[in-house]
Amino acid sequence: MKSILVGWLCLPILLLAGSALSQDAETGAQTSPVGRWKTVDEASGKATSVVNIWQENGKLYGRIEKLLDPDPGDPQPQCVSCEGEMRDRPVIGMRILWDLQKDGDEWSGGKVLDPNNGKEYECHIAVEDGGRKLKVRGFIGLSLLGRTQYWLRE
Repeated sequence: MKSILVGWLCLPILLLAGSALSQDAETGAQTSPVGRWKTVDEASGKATSVVNIWQENGKLYGRIEKLLDPDPGDPQPQCVSCEGEMRDRPVIGMRILWDLQKDGDEWSGGKVLDPNNGKEYECHIAVEDGGRKLKVRGFIGLSLLGRTQYWLRE
């Protein structure tokens, strides 16, 4: 009888602990950069493309999935400013983010490619605003000398 009583008294504690764990799991999912993100042009404030970010072997990668408002005269643009093997490759399907590794609350150590100018930058990213925004910082050398974009979760 005592064990049944103790079991019933412990049940609310176990239920509360399980609830807290599931909330942490939900929060963890929202703090992951994995998923689809709308890139935003800093000048116009308009979303320009959708980038799909995935994790593979502990690293993050991102690829342009689609352009949101392509130029009617060039609906399948190519990266004419890119160098090497990326030159003249279609922008849609292009890998623009690679080799980012988890570093505390952010991911760093990888690169980001700007298909508008063909340049590669060192990069770190961090999820913000409860998982709704992705802070993408590209730079050369020092992080202070760079540019930050905010992408929106799709």
